[in-house]
Amino acid sequence: MRIKGSENSCYLYPVGVSPSKNNDAMDTFLFDSIIVGPIHSRRLGRSLGVNLLAPNSKLCNFNCIYCECGWNGAHGSGGFNPYEQVAEALEARLQAMAEAGELPDVITFAGNGEPTLHPAFERVIDTTLALRDRLAPSAQVAVLSNATMIDREAIRRALGRVDRNILKFDSAIDLTMRRINQPQNTRTVAEIIDLLRLFEGRLVIQTMFLRGTCHGHRIDNTTPEEMSAYLSALREIGPAEVMLYTIDRNTPADDLQKVSFDEMEAIAARIRTADPRIRTSVAR
Repeated sequence: MRIKGSENSCYLYPVGVSPSKNNDAMDTFLFDSIIVGPIHSRRLGRSLGVNLLAPNSKLCNFNCIYCECGWNGAHGSGGFNPYEQVAEALEARLQAMAEAGELPDVITFAGNGEPTLHPAFERVIDTTLALRDRLAPSAQVAVLSNATMIDREAIRRALGRVDRNILKFDSAIDLTMRRINQPQNTRTVAEIIDLLRLFEGRLVIQTMFLRGTCHGHRIDNTTPEEMSAYLSALREIGPAEVMLYTIDRNTPADDLQKVSFDEMEAIAARIRTADPRIRTSVAR
């Protein structure tokens, strides 16, 4: 991944493009605006989305086989929405919602890729917290992140200030993690765990459970070996909460299957048994 630009104009040139049998755009979707919704989130409630990535193009340093935004590079090289536009759009929407008496439960950063790649991410979060306090004081601020940028102090500071610091952790086995997330870095699971521990429990772990075949490899992060490693990793990380979910939308990889709700509940029960302090939820 190569990034260049300033705080308000920055572009990423993808290292490579993964193929999609169905031209990708048929199967997945991208957001076409900075502010999304509010929508009902199966994990967060009435959620007002903030998309820091440029409309109709994906920018991410993961290339997850289940990503609802499709494969990296399938929609151009991607970019960032300027800080000023983000701040103005969010203030205007919150003001309108406040006047209508229809405020969100949560302001959620997600969008067309990885939000913490934004060069002004910490500034965006500080502004969002100030707007929330003034216009929607009962709302929480959440960030959905793949945790790739938490080696940077500024990113950790920003994530440490939000109400819900939700970080991806899909497998505690290196080979499986690399096959599911296809990261653009060489960081190991052990290194990821060390970085997640820096939050000292002020984080939510989000895990996608799935099974299927991709690029000729059989993938299943629910096997006994996977679960043993996963539970051990959670004990090391010590998150406040774990969110479990499975495929709910179309995916760029064709041969992926959902994990049943009953299976996910069984996984949640094992987490609760291993550490009763961890709140655990399963998305239907």
